Amino acid sequence: MKMVVAYIRHEAFESIRQDLLDAGYPSLSITEVKGSGRQKGITEHYRGSEIAIHLRPKLKIECVVDDASVSTITDTILKHGRTGSVGDGKIFILPVEEAIRIRTGEAGEEVTQSHGSEEITAGG
Repeated sequence: MKMVVAYIRHEAFESIRQDLLDAGYPSLSITEVKGSGRQKGITEHYRGSEIAIHLRPKLKIECVVDDASVSTITDTILKHGRTGSVGDGKIFILPVEEAIRIRTGEAGEEVTQSHGSEEITAGG
């Protein structure tokens, strides 16, 4: 199993989320983050003053999948997240030793299996 961690622009998220949902990968964790990279800071003007902004807002997407699904996830993120400009973000792929579903106690790759496009509701 692998964890795919991607830092993307906010505007790329909805198309990435929809494509992953359609492909059977509805399980994502999303965090609003700020960071700096090659993009470094930008200078904005506010009420006649220059303000240097060094930390840019991004979304962090985390998804744990079986090894065979990593390319589907990364290809989808690249397809919608790449503008060709500095600041598009990064993707990291990390090994995951184990996954356990709290509700049932199931463990292993069945916890991360992709789902059909049907929606699963809480409590129902």
